[in-house]
Amino acid sequence: MSRKIIKTEKAPAPVGPYNQAIAASGQLLFVSGQIAIDPSTNEIVGPGDVSKQTEQVMANLRAVLAAAGASFEHVVKTTIFLNNMNDFATVNQVYSGYFDPENAPARACVEAARLPKDVLVEIDCIAML
Repeated sequence: MSRKIIKTEKAPAPVGPYNQAIAASGQLLFVSGQIAIDPSTNEIVGPGDVSKQTEQVMANLRAVLAAAGASFEHVVKTTIFLNNMNDFATVNQVYSGYFDPENAPARACVEAARLPKDVLVEIDCIAML
């Protein structure tokens, strides 16, 4: 099994001992959880605004996917981590703009007591290459 590390400056650098993504055997891409960090400033976008944070998270996911030669159309699974499940509808509204409803990926959504850098949302994904 081959393993390729995916890195791009168009998404935030990891905030711990992990990589932005790993391509496995040239078939699957495992994208680490992305949070609302603007890669150009290394600052959190939209403190207190889950809609703005979700937009930045999706932009970061798009950048990592692109670095591996993939797009949202290749995503087969996502996991959304919310600081507050009351934000579910707002995150859904933003998230739904990135996927065709007929071909949307499988998904899980969970509430977490606390997320890195105290953001409101984090999303990871698995894509086919």
